[in-house]
Amino acid sequence: MTQNKYVKEEQIAYANLLDIGMKLGLVALIITFIIYLLGLLPNQIPINELPNLWKLRAHEFIEKTGLPTGWGWLKNINKGDYLNYIPIVFLGGLTILCYIRILPIFIKKKDTAYTILTLLEVLILILAAIGIFKVGH
Repeated sequence: MTQNKYVKEEQIAYANLLDIGMKLGLVALIITFIIYLLGLLPNQIPINELPNLWKLRAHEFIEKTGLPTGWGWLKNINKGDYLNYIPIVFLGGLTILCYIRILPIFIKKKDTAYTILTLLEVLILILAAIGIFKVGH
């Protein structure tokens, strides 16, 4: 692959991983949605109940359905309506993977500032993903 002299190695590495990840995530979203639509797995909430639940506020929806919040969805992963969370989480975490991908490039270049910033970015995104930073109710 020829590299444009104006595009840095880390930009290409980040963009290439993002491109592959986005395509994989999209395919996974389509597959999990088809599984949901075809009813290949049982749903946590029957489809015919959804229209009555959609009008509720988020906290009312949680109260009425008793569904888990945060990472609690993992215990329902065997349900058709939760299976599509897997590609959503993958796509949400793709930025973290992209930063991890470019970290060795900054280390190899001995670019201390970008190495530290990238490590901090990865740390902050992981902490946010596990729920350390929460917005008040």
